[in-house]
Formats: sequence, structure tokens, C-alpha cells
Amino acid sequence: MTSTAEEYDVIVLGAGPTGENVADRTVAAGLSTVIVEAELVGGECSYWACMPSKALLRPVAALADARAVAGSREAVDGRRLDPAAVLARRNSFASDWKDDGQVRWLRDTGIELVRGHGRLAGERTVTVEAEDGSERVLTARHAVVVCTGSRPVLPAHVPGLAEAHPWTNREATGSQTVPGRLAVVGGGVVGVEMAAAWRALGSEVTLLVRGDGLLPRMEPFAGELVAEGLRGAGVDLRFGTEVTALERADGSGPVTLALDGGGTLTVDEVLYATGRAPRTADVGLEQVGLKPGDWLEVDDSCTVLGVDGEWLYAAGDVNHRALLTHQGKYQARITGAAIAARAQGLPLDTSRWGAHAASADLAGAPQVVFTQPEVAAVGLTRAAAEAAGLRVKTVDHEIGSVAGASLYGDDYRGRARVVFDLDRKVLVGACLVGPGVAELLHSATVAVVGEVPIDRLWHAVPSYPTISEVWLRLLEDCRG
Repeated sequence: MTSTAEEYDVIVLGAGPTGENVADRTVAAGLSTVIVEAELVGGECSYWACMPSKALLRPVAALADARAVAGSREAVDGRRLDPAAVLARRNSFASDWKDDGQVRWLRDTGIELVRGHGRLAGERTVTVEAEDGSERVLTARHAVVVCTGSRPVLPAHVPGLAEAHPWTNREATGSQTVPGRLAVVGGGVVGVEMAAAWRALGSEVTLLVRGDGLLPRMEPFAGELVAEGLRGAGVDLRFGTEVTALERADGSGPVTLALDGGGTLTVDEVLYATGRAPRTADVGLEQVGLKPGDWLEVDDSCTVLGVDGEWLYAAGDVNHRALLTHQGKYQARITGAAIAARAQGLPLDTSRWGAHAASADLAGAPQVVFTQPEVAAVGLTRAAAEAAGLRVKTVDHEIGSVAGASLYGDDYRGRARVVFDLDRKVLVGACLVGPGVAELLHSATVAVVGEVPIDRLWHAVPSYPTISEVWLRLLEDCRG
């Protein structure tokens, strides 16, 4: 084994969107930065999550929109998606699982790339093991940032699970063929999105949910409307159902799921969408006094707690604040600014909404679920607001009642809710469900994060006739 030693201002572990954005910010601040990656530069989002999954789901929405309007409905009547074309387009959005373009961006931005598995080896020190067994030792003058993301979690102690070779999000977004029968286990975002996508591509999809509803972290009506939409698309949706064992006799043929209650289900593939865990089991946390495999607890500047010297940071999924790509990139911008400030000997502004505080993680993180119908939410649900001790009022409105929605699609059906803080007179949360609502979300995010008083929002006039006119109806009810 050979070894070389190199010094940089900043070392970033993980070249996903979060790591790339940290490196971009620190280089822009004049700090030499190296990024370490063992897989593809661009990370989970580019190749196995956001981009390929939304490339699968966009044709589903486009066809549904065409079917929702008289005139275009007749043009597509009886037509189905072309799976080969959809998968080919998905492949292009995943760059055919090649990272040449993203590597070129690193080089053009002035960011060094070291291929291999990076591990902390002590204060401001990282060792990188390459595929050929050679080792490089990297030291940081100012900071090491862990941006290694998360991985799918499979339930422990389910007989036959490993031998069944279940899909995770990677196989679900990357499959080059359409399974005839697909079981999806889990009622969260990945579960409902992939059920919608593969059903539209021709799979017979059964969605198995242990609880009694979908999307449990959102407003209850969101899960109810998504369940209705999935059933309308032909998904066999079963609540209160748990898989107790799996059997795949030859490792590649059909898999049989044993269900609690005594029934069985035989499918060609089974997707487990049952949660995420941090990729920290083998990054050297024990070398700095932390427990391998744990989420990394951070303060609002994304500085890791429990490590002296304020040199170790963690941004993105790995800190468990908000497991969303855009929030990881947001945290990266905050982290980069904090590193740059400390490198210059400047104090950090970690006040609420300060330059070095990722306040939006807790107060204004937006999320879209690209099912049919779409779900868009930001801030607190009513239950979360009440649990936080806020005195709130919730206002609901049927989105289909505004002119823009009826123009968007015949018999448009959807629902909007805002959570109104009665003491501060601001919105603290919003949830919208219906076709096309994803593009309404940023207006809600600005209102929540900006803490814009209701009386000022009253002067933000929505254009007529657009779906955004639902904001006028919601504000009328808040003021009333």
C-alpha cells in the first residue's frame, strides 16, 4: 500500500448535491477545497432519486392533464404511456449513470476530486482508500464536512427478505424493464411515487401499508386524496397489512409474500420503501469520539456537536434535520458561509434567519410529492403547530372552486389548507393537494419563511384566472 499526504483548507466527504454545494461555496470564498467520492459524482439525487424518479413521473402527469380537458381528452383516449420511451428519457436524465458532466463541473469550478472511500482519521484528517488499495491522507486547515447522505433501510428479521433481493429506491428508479407485478411496501413518499409511476407504465401494483394512511407526516387529507388517486389509477391499496416473510425459490423468479392474517401475494418484484438511515457506519466517526452508524447531531450552522474545535460539519440527510435534496443544498450554503466566516476569524450570525443558521429546516422546509394528485407542503402541519404550543387557526378551501382550476382541468378536485398563527398573525404552514399545485408551493414558502403578516399578504394580488387565486380565498377566511 502506498500513501501520500496533501493539505487543503476544506475537505468534503460526499459529492452529492449537498457536498457539491458546500465545495462551491468554500471555493467561491477563496478556500482550497477537495471533495471525496467513492461512487458517482452527483450522488443519490442525480442517479437514483430525484431526477430519475421525477423523469418517470412527469409523463404520468402530462397524460393525466391531457385526459382532464375536453378536446385533448379525445386525442389521447385509449392511449397509454410508451414504456420504452419513458425509460429512455429517464436514462437521459440520469446521464446513463455516468458522471462525466458533473466531474467536468467540479474541475471548471476549481474543486479537487479524489476518488475513493473517505474516513475520518482524527482532527481535520481524512484517509482515502482507492479501489486499487492505495491510500491518500488529506488534512484540512479549517474544516471537514460530512455529506455522505442516507441509505435505504430494510426491516430486520423478516424471514427470506435478503434472499428475495428486494428493490430499494435505486432499483425502483433505475429498472430497465417494467415488472408485470410489483408489490410496494411502505406508504411514504417513495412508496406512493413509485406505485404511481410503475402502475402507469403497466405494472399490476399492490401497495402494502402497515398503518391506516399514506404520507403520515403531512396533513391527513393529503394521504386520503393520494389514496383515492392511486386507487383510481388501478393500484391495489391495502392498509393495516404487514409482510411477515418472503420466498423467492431460485433467487430470480417470482417472489411470494406472506402477509399477517394468513394471506399471500405473489409478484415479480417487491420494493421496500420503509425509511432511511445515515451513511455513517464506515466514515471514521469513532476516531473523533462519535458512534458509527448514528445520525450526526448539529447546531443551526451545521457544526457537529460533541466534537471540540468547531472544525467538523455535517450537511444534508446525514444530520437528519430535513431529508430533502433542496434542504441539503440550503444547508450547504449555510455551512459554506459558516466555514468561510470562521476561516476569516469572523463571528457567526446564528440568530433566527441569520446568515449562518439553517432556520428553514425547522420552520419552512418545502416538499412536493409527485403523485396523482400532487401534494405540496411547507412549514408546520396543524398537529405539529399545536404540539409546538402555538395558538393556531386552520383554514381549508376546495381548490376546484376557483376559476383557474376549472380551466386547468374539467372536474378539478383538490384541497388547500393554511395554518395561521393567531398571536403573530402569520402563516406557519400550508398544504395543497391537486393537479399542478407544485408550482404554487414557492409562494407559500415565501409567506411562511418571510413571516409576512396577513395584512400585507392581502395586498399580494393573485393573477386571474390562475389556480393561485385560491390564496385570496384562504386569506379571506383567515381575516374573517
